[in-house]
Order: sequence, then structure tokens, then C-alpha cells
Amino acid sequence: MIFLTSSGCKKDELSKNDEEIVSPTSGSRTELTLDSIYLYAKQIYLWNDVIPTYRDFNPRQKYALINPDMNAFRKEVFDLSQLKLNSETGIPYEALGFNNSPKYSYLQLGISNSGTKKAGTVSGNLVLSKNIIRSADKTIAYIAIGSFPSLNSSKVELDQAFDELAMANPKYLILDLRSNGGGYVETAEYVANLVVPGRLTGRVMYSEQFNATLQAGNAKILRHQPYLDEFGKAVFYKGRTATLEDVDYSEQGNTYRFGKKGKLESIEEIYVVVSGQTASASELLISCLKPYFNVKLVGEKTYGKPVGFFGVNIDQYTVYLSSFLIKNAQGWSNYFSGMEPNIPVVLPANPILGDAEEPCLKAAISAINGTLKFSLRAKLAGISDQKLNQQLSTVEGDSTMGMIEDRLKLKKIK
Repeated sequence: MIFLTSSGCKKDELSKNDEEIVSPTSGSRTELTLDSIYLYAKQIYLWNDVIPTYRDFNPRQKYALINPDMNAFRKEVFDLSQLKLNSETGIPYEALGFNNSPKYSYLQLGISNSGTKKAGTVSGNLVLSKNIIRSADKTIAYIAIGSFPSLNSSKVELDQAFDELAMANPKYLILDLRSNGGGYVETAEYVANLVVPGRLTGRVMYSEQFNATLQAGNAKILRHQPYLDEFGKAVFYKGRTATLEDVDYSEQGNTYRFGKKGKLESIEEIYVVVSGQTASASELLISCLKPYFNVKLVGEKTYGKPVGFFGVNIDQYTVYLSSFLIKNAQGWSNYFSGMEPNIPVVLPANPILGDAEEPCLKAAISAINGTLKFSLRAKLAGISDQKLNQQLSTVEGDSTMGMIEDRLKLKKIK
């Protein structure tokens, strides 16, 4: 039974001809919500192949004694998220994130009525610092981007910043994303298009891969979720109101390509300053540049979020279940544990961004000049030479909350 409503406890009757009834069609409000969380996960969760049958999972019995209801619902989302193990690490892909919650999926009170296109938290200013650094015979562009606000509010500032950098014709770019928890995907894409040369226009930036159920058009449960535009308004489609079942979930339909912006054409090597707060859309930006540039990471391991999701409304809650994998042009997406730095540096607590003596910037400049020795790397990282290749601990915060991925597009009408 699917339990959906934006007000009250109205129940949607399903047709046995269209959808298989796998759960009871009656029950308490709590029981119906528990059932619905399971049923949505069974069809739209990225790793739905490991979710057991309704009878085996038995959500009504499994969470009957947990109070209040919110705790029961969140425990169900947590349990579902821990089923798929990463074969390389032996731990769940959604191993514990902030406050003992799943690393990606979550449930919150309140109905989602907008088509936001965010991936990560938007906090801090856009361009925090920028300058041209001349070291030895090298011309290096440096820019620190604190977040990715909506493109409408950030395009002018980004255009101006990159046009100024382009005037120096730099070969090297140091992109500082250490405090960038993500934001709007289209803004991260725009930054990528400002960085790449025009010859990459039309080449694959990244793609989104949904599970086999969604790609085959078999997630019938999504007919109960309205498809809304960016203003939260219903969309008319094929003579009726569109639903999320009408979305194109194919990989081809969710492949994004470069389209050059701005005047910068000279970049050949990219150094990215990162930390445990570098997440989501920031990691997407790094990933999509990797196939086309010599990209080196400086600092500490990133958060690790190569997945996205969209919200579904269940009773008075919105559930965000990991629903697609984000892959770059080489098909790479394996940074669930974070992207490891090529040049480990312990980040200072209060860095002076753009200062050539700031530890991360100093390390990047030394690497560009070919003067970064292993002893210097060890000193910068505060670790011994023998431990340089060991994994640095990730500083995790509440980075996953608010990560909304809603890039969904309706199928083209033939």
C-alpha cells in the first residue's frame, strides 16, 4: 500500500493490474508510512538489488516498538541504507555519516514542493580570493570558491573573476575548494566550463546512472509523485499532469557535456585544495575535470559523495534515498570514501587564502615548480616519510544534510 498525502491521511488505491500489491492495504498511519518507505526504496534506491522482500523485511513488525514515529522512520531508512556493501572495503556504501546517520540518504519532516537543483550545502561567499601568482618562470592562476550558489546570483561574479585570470594566460590553475560543501550543480558545471578550453565543447562532462528498475521504466510507484518545475508548479505532459514516472532515467538522457564559457583557454594543469568539507558538487567538479587535465589534489581527503537523489513525499515527510551514481567521462565514480590527496597537507585553522606562504598554496606552488620534495611533503603534512601514503582521517561534518539532487527531465514526446 502506498501512503501519500500532503495533508491528512488520504490513501491512494492501487490497481492490481498496474502495480503489484506487496503490503497490506490497511493499517495505522504509522504502519502505512513504514510500508511506503520500504516500497519506494525497493524501486528507486540505487542499490535496490539487495533489499529483501516485503515479507522478509517486515517493516511493520521490525519498527513497531520504536517511538516516536520519526525515530522509527529514520531507523528504517538507516537499515535500508546499510544493506549494500562496498566490495573493496567490506563496509556499507552508506557507512555512518554525521550523528550516526546514513552517509547520504535521509528523511525529514515536511513536504518538498520545489524543484531545487542543489548538491550540497550552500554556505559562505562565492569567490573568496583570487590572484595571479608568478613563481620562477611559471604563471599560476589562483581562485578560492567557497560555495556554489544559484547560477543566476553568481554568473556575473564568476565571469568577471575568470576573465581577469584569463588576461595573464596562465598554464596552471590552483582551485581552492577546501571549504566548499557544494551547492547548485549548474553553478559547478558553469565553473567547469569556465576552466576548460573551447576544444572540449561537446565532450562528456559526467553522467548519472540510475538503477535498472528506473532505467527500464518499471518504478511504477513514482506515478504517485507529481513532477514539479523549478518554481514548485505542476507540469502538463501528454494531456495530463506529469509525475516522476514520466522522467527519463536512462543514462543517455542524463549525460551532460561541456560547453565552453568565458575567455580562459590556457589551463593545462590543475591543483585543487581540498578537505573533509569538500563535498558533493565540489567533488563533481573535480571528477569531471580529471579525464582532461593533470589534476592533483592538495590537502586532506574529501568527504566522498559520488551519488545523488531526489525527494519523494510520504505522508508529512520527504525521503531522500540515494538514487543515482555520478560518473565522469571515464566512467569513474569510486570515491565513496573520499578523494585522497596527491599532496597531503594538514590544513591550518585560519588560512590566509591567496597567500603564497599558506601551507596548501605553498605546497601546490612547489609542486608546479618541481621543488616539492618528500621531506617537504612530510613536514607540511606533519607525518613521517614512511606514512605519506597512509590514509588521512576525514573531518566529517553535517555535510550531507540538505543535499538535494533534482535534475530530473521528462521523457521527450515522440
